[in-house]
Amino acid sequence: MTFYLTDLGLVNALGGNRQDIWHHLLAGERGLTPCDWIPGASTYTASVSADLRPVPEPLRPYQSRNLQLALTALGQITPTVKLALERYGPDRVAVVAGTSTSGIAEGETALRSVAETGQKPTSYHYRQQEIGNLGQLIAQFYDVHGPAYTLSTACSSSAHALGSAARLLTSGAADAVIAGGADSLCRLTVNGFFALESVDTNPCVPFSRNRAGINIGEAAAFFLVTREPLKESIALLGVGASSDAHHISAPEPEGRGAEAAIRAALASAQIQPADIDYINLHGTGTRLNDAMESALTDRLFPAGTPCSSSKGQLGHTLGAAGATEAALCWLALSRYNQHQQLPPHVWDGEQDPALPPLALVNTGDVFTRSGRRICLSNSFAFGGNNAAVIVGDPK
Repeated sequence: MTFYLTDLGLVNALGGNRQDIWHHLLAGERGLTPCDWIPGASTYTASVSADLRPVPEPLRPYQSRNLQLALTALGQITPTVKLALERYGPDRVAVVAGTSTSGIAEGETALRSVAETGQKPTSYHYRQQEIGNLGQLIAQFYDVHGPAYTLSTACSSSAHALGSAARLLTSGAADAVIAGGADSLCRLTVNGFFALESVDTNPCVPFSRNRAGINIGEAAAFFLVTREPLKESIALLGVGASSDAHHISAPEPEGRGAEAAIRAALASAQIQPADIDYINLHGTGTRLNDAMESALTDRLFPAGTPCSSSKGQLGHTLGAAGATEAALCWLALSRYNQHQQLPPHVWDGEQDPALPPLALVNTGDVFTRSGRRICLSNSFAFGGNNAAVIVGDPK
């Protein structure tokens, strides 16, 4: 069954709307800026500089930057959500949101206040940082009454949200699903990944011989997923998932769990690896992830399949990464992409001789095949929580 990603709202370090983001992405611009949050060290993060939507009064007790990011992206699809509400009714519209940080930054601010003054800010309450609150808050924002929940599987959270959306539509539990994710920068994640020796102190360079880890970013990306194209006709062709549980933070070296997720997505879409025109790689810039993913891509897909990682421009947006990178595939298929360009791979150009060579996209590269275009987005998370999302032109 084909579903439609019929509208998209997007905000990240490259801009506050999809037009600006697509322009800056194709230009190869980096959204990375210096960050001094690590005691005795430094790194780069990808923060959102666009104006964020204020939290409306009914949701003010849950005030957080994470919620503001989500609402800013959602504001871009509100007209289409209203169309779905008129067409299907509020009981038939569901919400699935992915996140891993929620309002942790607000908790950090409260802790600093206690350390410095002995008092919490009067505006702070723990409910602001509950990981499971985002889906319910979005449902409250739109006054929808279908299933509403939050997924938190680290870096695959919002990719799994798209899979959940497809299952809700397949089961008949909903006629439209608001699906995606948001994550905001906080010191906990920056220092936590640094403690794991996974943070690059320079701008990250996925798949380079010089790669040394990730740069963390923040973003929000939300789709309205339906059985019919209410606005755009870009299709959600397939989603696959696996949980290989190889290690709490390291990927399974052979990529067997990641491959299982990709093969499940291909089977769901009823296509073969050779049908994929572009792959948005998970491509974190860590030694282990890039080694696993390059070997997997080399053995599973035909040589020359165009691919890139967007993390050299957007940073690793954690729980928002799956939906954000599926959104870049959506933009590549959309009317915004008038010249059929592909998302570039921004790095230092230093190929790692220990890795199988991949057809990494250069700035200005385009879709090379005529006819139906199909893109794959990979997301591989802690604990072996793997997801693969396939989008394309409708059949």
